[in-house]
Amino acid sequence: MPEGYDYLFKLLLIGDSGVGKSCLLLRFAEDAFTDSYLSTIGVDFKIRTIELDGKTVKLQIWDTAGQERFRTIAAAYYRGAHGIIMVYDVTEMGKSQTFTNVKGWLQEIEKYASETVKKLIIGNKSDLVERKVVEYSLAKEFADSLSIPFIETSAKNSTNVEEAFTLMAKTIRDDRGLIAAAAAAAAIVATGKFAST
Repeated sequence: MPEGYDYLFKLLLIGDSGVGKSCLLLRFAEDAFTDSYLSTIGVDFKIRTIELDGKTVKLQIWDTAGQERFRTIAAAYYRGAHGIIMVYDVTEMGKSQTFTNVKGWLQEIEKYASETVKKLIIGNKSDLVERKVVEYSLAKEFADSLSIPFIETSAKNSTNVEEAFTLMAKTIRDDRGLIAAAAAAAAIVATGKFAST
């Protein structure tokens, strides 16, 4: 087993600026939360190892900037990703339309990612119940129409954060082609050369 893990899954967080991608990653990787908002410049990443049905899975999670000016930088990270998580803010639908913009992020995935990449849609900031404008049923219906898993989360109070990343990891694990690629990636990292899986 390479460096203490069976698989290396590369995940990408995408979505508009301010939807809470960095906060979700901070909550999942370090069980921490910050109220101060700082836009990600380019990309950032964190690593966390989880257990999944008796296998050790290393998650390398890339957090991309949501601003238009960083899109070309972020596009380079789509290639090689096993899973892409699209995040929107459940309190925004009007002028900023972070939920509506998920369609645009899907086009980015189609353009830059592999055909086999797994997807997940997250509606973040579910703790802001009084400000919520994107109803769960609307988002779920949209995700179901695309056969993409969907979950609502709150990075602030940790609701469904662990579940969201675990769901993404299980979705990748259940794809035999992706699991072989992830095992090969783990072997390459451990040995510095290709090993058959």
